[in-house]
Amino acid sequence: MPRFNATEFLKTVSSSAGVYRMYDAKGEVIYVGKAKDLKKRLSSYFRVNLGNIKTQALVSHIANIDVTLTHSETDALLLENDYIKQYMPKYNVLLRDDKSYPYLFLSGHKHPRLAYHRGPQREKGRYFGPYPNGGAVRESLNLLQKLFPIRQCDDLYYKSRTRPCLQFQLGRCSAPCVNKVTDEDYAEQVQLASLFLQGKDQQVVTNLVAKMEQAAEAFMYEQAALYRDQITALRKVAEQQEVSVDKGDMDVIGVHYEKGIACFHMLFIRAGKIFGSRSYYPSVPAQTDIDEVLSAFISQFYLNADVQRTLPNEVILSQSFSDKTELESAIAEALEKKFIIKTQVRGDRASFLRLALTNATNAVMTRLADKNTQEQRFNLLEEALELGHSIGRMECFDISHTMGESTVASCVVFNREGPHKADYRRYNISGITGGDDYAAMEQAISRRFDKIDNNGKVPDIVFIDGGLGQLRIAQGIVDEKCAHLDRPPLLIGVTKGEGRKAGLETFVFGGSEQQFNLPSDSGAFHLILHIRDESHRFAITGHRNKRQKTRNTSSLESIAGVGPKRRKALLQHLGGIQEVKGASVAELTKVPGISLEMAQTIHDALRGG
Repeated sequence: MPRFNATEFLKTVSSSAGVYRMYDAKGEVIYVGKAKDLKKRLSSYFRVNLGNIKTQALVSHIANIDVTLTHSETDALLLENDYIKQYMPKYNVLLRDDKSYPYLFLSGHKHPRLAYHRGPQREKGRYFGPYPNGGAVRESLNLLQKLFPIRQCDDLYYKSRTRPCLQFQLGRCSAPCVNKVTDEDYAEQVQLASLFLQGKDQQVVTNLVAKMEQAAEAFMYEQAALYRDQITALRKVAEQQEVSVDKGDMDVIGVHYEKGIACFHMLFIRAGKIFGSRSYYPSVPAQTDIDEVLSAFISQFYLNADVQRTLPNEVILSQSFSDKTELESAIAEALEKKFIIKTQVRGDRASFLRLALTNATNAVMTRLADKNTQEQRFNLLEEALELGHSIGRMECFDISHTMGESTVASCVVFNREGPHKADYRRYNISGITGGDDYAAMEQAISRRFDKIDNNGKVPDIVFIDGGLGQLRIAQGIVDEKCAHLDRPPLLIGVTKGEGRKAGLETFVFGGSEQQFNLPSDSGAFHLILHIRDESHRFAITGHRNKRQKTRNTSSLESIAGVGPKRRKALLQHLGGIQEVKGASVAELTKVPGISLEMAQTIHDALRGG
């Protein structure tokens, strides 16, 4: 491919504000940036003497640059943030949000519910958060119940109601389950709650004042009184959250950046107290300076439209950065609210900042120690195996089943950083005799190495958690499918020690079948056991999930006319397979899509009638 002609390109670039995307020879976006003056910024990349090593590496891979003009710096900041989330470029600092933190969930139901949520966001609806801890979510739910009469019960409870529950009597739910509120009025309260969760308190109050005045003019005084009470409650909450000198709402951020690892430890201060805390570890390209790390984190964290959180007006940061003032103004304009970043504080704020910085520093030191330990273990394993080359990737396979039922094979992956969970794989094993571990291993290894080439993810070592028979099966498949590779993986069997006691494991080389042992206090020994135990855990988890799914559906699958949609409706409506088995014909007919005739068929099939 011809070299990128920077001179010709820069002749056509505008001096307006905008965003630029840099591409490599494969057409992949490798960097996204913004600028007040695109021509000036882009020209800086192609100077004769580039001091920054990271910039030199970036420029050497540029094959094309795409430019988008914007009307202002704020528009450029927002567009840059969107592009970074879309492309995840390798040379940008990337903030990956951890999905394990709790959220507030507003479902996509006809009558949406507010609920606590943690885990994958599969259900349709809106997710507000993340919150620092579960207690913060429950506190918010309790507050929202007092302000907006939206249901918090689950769908099964909602569907089964024939009269209002206690929450309606307490004024904390408008009872949409029994039509005590119109769909329009309920939707209005949901919209107001959503605005409140986005921090738009004043907009909520303005809407309610307009509704109250309309109701009063229409002589609907009871309705107007309800709006008045809601406005009073909201204003009381706003007063409690008002920022003052001693108490208030703020995010306090301690930052420590060392040897490529950055930690942003955040204290969420609400009403002058620590509401919760959380550490973030953005992905930082090598040789990135601290100013870029700080600027990228602040913009990505506070402009993330997918993560809706109530934002304070004040952010306290442990150190300043070059474009702090410009970024502060752009975020304030984008959020349409006051937004201040402070780095010099005293009193309580200084105490909070010292606490955040101590936690950030400690977190980075711990990670660096872990990283060094991991590197040491890899070096010891290379030395013990006398490989003559470094180990970049290791995989371990394990088979799990219960008396031959629901067989699952797992493959876990370690690199020099430790477990690489993005590459973990499970293989559902089918078409074999139950309990035949040899056949299961043959199927898993065949699927893993089928059509592999030198450009693929070729492991340096593959561990087989099992006996000599499984190792032989695996070695035969690897010999067949990996013979064309420059360096086929080395296979090592991990066998249980005498009495299956941990610490007495022995190891066997594939092919030569030569046994070897490692001292139980060796870092190399600990590394092998770590990957073996992780493989075992991952296989058992997959097997249990598959077994549970099989047991939940097998009895229904055998019934003629009950397909996937009807099975799902039955299990969701009644709450599980045991409830379906215990249901009467009349109860079965209440399930959507189940006729009286089908209900009788299901009832007879499950009860042997």
